[in-house]
Amino acid sequence: MASDSLHSTVHQQPSPNLTSFPIILKFEEVVYKVKPDHRGLCRGRSSWSSTEKTILNGITGMVFPGSIKRRTGFVAQDDVLYPHLTVSETLIFTALLRLPNSLTNNDKIAHAERVITELGLTRCRNSIVGGALIRGISGGEKKRVSIGQEMLINPSLLLLDEPTSGLDSTTAQRILTTIKGVARGGRTVVTTIHQPSSRLYHMFDKVVVLSEGRCIYNGPASAAMEYFSSIGFSTSITLNPADFLLDLANGIAPDPEHASEQSEGLEQERKLTREALISAYDKNIAPKLKLEISNSRMDIYSFNKHASSRNDPTKAEQWCTSWWYQFKVLLQRGLKERRYEAFNRLRIFQVISVAFLGGLLWWHTPESHIQDRVALLFFFSVFWGFYPLYNAVFTFPQERRMLIKERSSGMYRLSSYFMARTIGDLPLELALPTAFVFIIYWMGGLKPHPVTFILSLLVVLYSVLVSQSLGLAFGAILMEIKQATTLASVTTLVFLIAGGYYVQQIPPFIAWLKYLSYSYYCYKLLLGVQYDEEDYYECSNGVLCRVEDFGPIKSMGLNQLWVDVLMMALMLVGYRLVAYLALRRVR
Repeated sequence: MASDSLHSTVHQQPSPNLTSFPIILKFEEVVYKVKPDHRGLCRGRSSWSSTEKTILNGITGMVFPGSIKRRTGFVAQDDVLYPHLTVSETLIFTALLRLPNSLTNNDKIAHAERVITELGLTRCRNSIVGGALIRGISGGEKKRVSIGQEMLINPSLLLLDEPTSGLDSTTAQRILTTIKGVARGGRTVVTTIHQPSSRLYHMFDKVVVLSEGRCIYNGPASAAMEYFSSIGFSTSITLNPADFLLDLANGIAPDPEHASEQSEGLEQERKLTREALISAYDKNIAPKLKLEISNSRMDIYSFNKHASSRNDPTKAEQWCTSWWYQFKVLLQRGLKERRYEAFNRLRIFQVISVAFLGGLLWWHTPESHIQDRVALLFFFSVFWGFYPLYNAVFTFPQERRMLIKERSSGMYRLSSYFMARTIGDLPLELALPTAFVFIIYWMGGLKPHPVTFILSLLVVLYSVLVSQSLGLAFGAILMEIKQATTLASVTTLVFLIAGGYYVQQIPPFIAWLKYLSYSYYCYKLLLGVQYDEEDYYECSNGVLCRVEDFGPIKSMGLNQLWVDVLMMALMLVGYRLVAYLALRRVR
């Protein structure tokens, strides 16, 4: 069903720099087909169907007030919102990112406040949006927030997919009243809807009714019942017009007296009903609609010619805001969104408890117990090589829907989002390993020299960044949490075995595997920081041996550490580049 309005009345005066440009939405003979996937059906049937299913079949229509990315608003059926942001924060951050540089931040915030007032969200402005596991605002309020995000740009064309889905009748009416007000403000509004109540149906100006992909009506909502009555489909009882139209779309005639009780006869009768409705549409409505579209072409041409002569701000620059501005706003929004989960008690307890437990197990390990000290250094490389990886795997799959929504509206550059998202995670990713090293390093009795401690800490943090990079790459490539975590599990297992501690003499034909493991380089760097080639340890009573000759250390080596630093740097940059390129494929 569609709604369009050319009334000039507005509820709130938009900002002078947010002029609404009229747009005519026109579609002619649109056909859309898909090949159904029947995997999972009974054994013996083909897993893929060779036949195509037609969704749209020759649909023609036009909705009056230019379609253009930053002049078009789209509200999806499911509300895609950050759960930890308040209503006010959600709309303000959207305004800061979507409105042009010609407006100051104060102007953008003021415009967001006007939209909050216009949509009746003042009462819940300081409440968090909430989500599946987080209590927040109601479903109707979420839908109004989603509509508000699109209204911020004062769109010429607003598209809504099932805006009343899952809402009660009263809330649905409030949403439709809001949408009706948007249409009266001089905007073109198109929405899909299934079986609305009668009072909702009468709020629409124009409806398009489809039956198995074919159009059976296109015209004023108030004239639909009269039209179907004129072609022989009338009912003697009072019905909700939407229910009546839905029956016709399914091939159910309004007079049940002659309906067949046999399934074969019923299906044939429905087919005949659909054919009669399509034939009537092709005869009575389609010619007038095509003539109307044909006549409108000159108007559209003259409008576009006039519009091209004006100074259109959207042509002056590709993006509404600069890269640096987008980065700052996205970073600020990311920190606010994750302020509740960034330093949650569970993660802090997990890391601190492991640090204290490890410190007690390696409590003041004597220098002569070199095997235990080497094991502690390997534990450093393993724990902080795998823990950040598993956390980073969830980053992009969890934000996939939000990224698609905001990128499709041209809100920001992918590079600014990528940098803000990854840098915003650094406080947590670096604070916890720092606390971990401070606890276990001194409890374990490692070399007490301050420089050695600082270098050991830097190596661990370096490994954290590389590990996080690989996790980001896995998540961005697969964009599915279960698959990404499975791949991460296999990878960490291989890195653990090839890390240089468990297997010291790897067969030559597979020795290359260890050079793919960042845990191997981290472990080698920690050994190089902790020991020197000239160091000795007590290998037996009163006997000193060179550290370099100790088996596990000899297999790793204590020289050419700069090569290990360089290899980890290549991994750090390479993994993040792969993650960025993978995100560019997300549509």
